[in-house]
Amino acid sequence: MPRDTSPSPGSQSSLREANRSRIVAAVKRFGGLTQVELAAATGLSTATVSTIVKELASAGVVETQTTSRSGRRALRVTIARQAGLVAGVHIGPRAMAVALGDLAHEVVVEQSLPLPADHRADTTLDRVALLIVDLLERVGVDLDGLLSVGVAMAAPVEPGTGLIAVRGPLRSWADVPVAQVLTKRLARPVHVDSDAGLGAVAEHGLGAGRDVQDILYVRLSYGTSAGVILGGRLHRGGSGAAGEIGHVQVSPAGPVCLCGNRGCLDTEVGESALLEIVRPALGEVTLRDVVRRAQQGDPGCTRVLTDAARRAGQVVAGVVTVLDPQRVVVGGELAQAGPGVVEALRESVHRHALPHRFAPVDVVAGELGPRAELLGALELARKETDVEGVAR
Repeated sequence: MPRDTSPSPGSQSSLREANRSRIVAAVKRFGGLTQVELAAATGLSTATVSTIVKELASAGVVETQTTSRSGRRALRVTIARQAGLVAGVHIGPRAMAVALGDLAHEVVVEQSLPLPADHRADTTLDRVALLIVDLLERVGVDLDGLLSVGVAMAAPVEPGTGLIAVRGPLRSWADVPVAQVLTKRLARPVHVDSDAGLGAVAEHGLGAGRDVQDILYVRLSYGTSAGVILGGRLHRGGSGAAGEIGHVQVSPAGPVCLCGNRGCLDTEVGESALLEIVRPALGEVTLRDVVRRAQQGDPGCTRVLTDAARRAGQVVAGVVTVLDPQRVVVGGELAQAGPGVVEALRESVHRHALPHRFAPVDVVAGELGPRAELLGALELARKETDVEGVAR
């Protein structure tokens, strides 16, 4: 468990406030910790933790519950449910998903809906807002009980403006300030990031990367992208485009990509390229159809997806050589086709990355499946919520 070593202000009152914030941040991050675990995570003494937890419980910020650790009674601390709910949204090229969660990392309710190709931003954001309100009504919470919203977009997002940084499959969204539009509709704070980055956040905090500090989350989907966690933190890059491996050039004379360049990886392993390969045998099918057929053992569809993973692995190998992550976690729709996809990418990475005598990079399937990006959006909303301010 990482230890918070941030400096504390000098005065007694500011020190106490900093310690309160440190404890709340640790509980928010891990969803629930015993007081002993809180002491280890924050670097505070157990006596200080016990005193502050009592204050926070009295203020309605946290809840405590008796539990057992290694055969001994312990007090588990979680964020109070009455503090409110957060919403997570994942907007992709062909579907959207919305979930409500509490601040103790529990998903309360969720729903997904298909979207048409090249769906319009205004129509989709209207549906997102309506679905959030509908889900709140289902669980008996009014809009005032919604604290914040996190949105995972199938594109890199520029941190300063919140606009999509690289043109891609969400073509009509290029100049849409998603956070501003949803904030106007819901009158709640909205925070936006790339779905690959938020998938990485979720897998690092809750899934296959939770025991290491540096991971590369590779999202094999309608396009190929990656989220980078370094030192336990999401690395977005200066323009928000870190991890856009789908736009690494692999064939200088190749087809023109949606981004405007030639021969990007996505022109060989993206949705259009994969469907073009299977069309002579299968006719007009969707990427979801191809994945489903591979799940059912179709040898042709399986070959197409594993070949795509192997090609993507060559680019991932270059990123691994540069960043030296402890683990590569593979997610996205293609990874749902079966273990062969992840195995093909693993073989390719190990073949093309710089050989390491003692610690070759670990390449594993994600543990959160197709929900990783949605869970990451919920984590983004939780992170941006001032729990103590809500309680006051």
